[in-house]
Amino acid sequence: MHFGVVLRYVGIVVLLNTLFMFISAMVSLFNGMDSGFYPLMLSALLSAVMGAFPMIFVSKREKISNKEGYAIVILSWLVCCAVGMFPYLLWGGEFDFATAWFEIVSGYTTTGSTALMDIEALPNGLLFWRSSTHWIGGVGVVVFALIALSSGGTTKTKLSNLEMSSLAKDNYRYRTPKIIRILIVVYLGMTALQTVLLWGAGMSWFDAINHSFATIATGGFSTKNLSIAYYDNIWIEGITTVFMVLSGLHFGLIFATIIGKTENFFRSEICRFYIAVLVIATVTVSISIWDAGVYPDLFTAFRYASFQVATVFTTTGFATADTTQWTPFAMIVIIMLSIQGACAGSTSGAMKTDRVWLAIKGVKAQILQQQHPNAIIRIKMNNVTLDPSVVNYAMLFIVTYLAILMIGTIVVCATGVDLITSSSLIVACMGNVGPGFGEVGSMSNYAGLSSFVKIFSTLFMLLGRLEIFGLIQLFIIKWWK
Repeated sequence: MHFGVVLRYVGIVVLLNTLFMFISAMVSLFNGMDSGFYPLMLSALLSAVMGAFPMIFVSKREKISNKEGYAIVILSWLVCCAVGMFPYLLWGGEFDFATAWFEIVSGYTTTGSTALMDIEALPNGLLFWRSSTHWIGGVGVVVFALIALSSGGTTKTKLSNLEMSSLAKDNYRYRTPKIIRILIVVYLGMTALQTVLLWGAGMSWFDAINHSFATIATGGFSTKNLSIAYYDNIWIEGITTVFMVLSGLHFGLIFATIIGKTENFFRSEICRFYIAVLVIATVTVSISIWDAGVYPDLFTAFRYASFQVATVFTTTGFATADTTQWTPFAMIVIIMLSIQGACAGSTSGAMKTDRVWLAIKGVKAQILQQQHPNAIIRIKMNNVTLDPSVVNYAMLFIVTYLAILMIGTIVVCATGVDLITSSSLIVACMGNVGPGFGEVGSMSNYAGLSSFVKIFSTLFMLLGRLEIFGLIQLFIIKWWK
């Protein structure tokens, strides 16, 4: 493996982050040169040097191996997180190393959990940088950087294939360069549209941009301590809910629907299953919290239930209500949605609706096989017969995912954290959801946790965002020989 080549492409990704640091510094400058300007500007200069250095001394190479591709993808994420916390550490305030690392990893992985007690104490420049990490991480730090590469070539194809899961590519019917263009066009278009609508609903331009970054990336960082609840505006909640649901759909299917192609989300089994789960969860949670007297009428219960179900199911993580005060039934539904997540090909985290639907089909096929031992049972998705290995991989992923959740819960419990907080914390971090229950509820934060738990939690954020096996491969020594 040519480590210099790996560093060259990691440098390109770092330079992309540098651009957003400069933009964030300009936000500070136009806000009266607030206290975030010098930390952001110095961080941008440092990261620019770090990113440019390997590009100067390492020659360009078009072809890379799979091992080099994996190293580029994984190291890009880790290096971006390391470089990205420079502004936090230089600014100071609540940021010690553990808090800065937690906040930056939570941003890039679009988890949206925060370890800050007072978000509103941050200057506008740092708030914008915080939201920018969502926007970069939502589409993928490597995919975002690939847009800046002038040529297509095998390198761009290989890196995008490693960054995007096979499930995410299933509903695209184009070559890799066009997939990347479609992804960014939908991403930019939805961000711009939501920004305008939120501004029209009563947000300032600054808040509208920041919340749109967080919504389309299904991240959840807000500029307010109370998140979306701060505004207490049904129009803002409604607009955000719609865009969270859209951001949980496969971006390729959104594009196909807009241009009028037949392979749209109305014809997709996965999308129908996704919407069905969303509707059923919203209705049942609404009835549950209304019947328990949490809210005075069914409409109010539906208002808060629809938002919270959407924000958890799409793994966005905004909040308009304290879900720790809801019924046990509602809590169980929210936890299950946090584990499942929305569709592959979206910016959502967790296991993905696609894998859950494949697992259901696999179980059904196994039951039929036992009833009819000599029959040949084929599993189809959207009238296309699937290779058995696709279903087997989905099953393996789900089992591995659940096993990691169990291990993480045990470790956090061993530090003295209660079971409800420990289990929901790991589910929220692994699924890149954000809020959990107990000490890390929707109206709380992660500030009260120990430094060890904060750093340990970020491992699960990365595992979830990189879909487990990608990150694990980096640490399998024999694979690199």
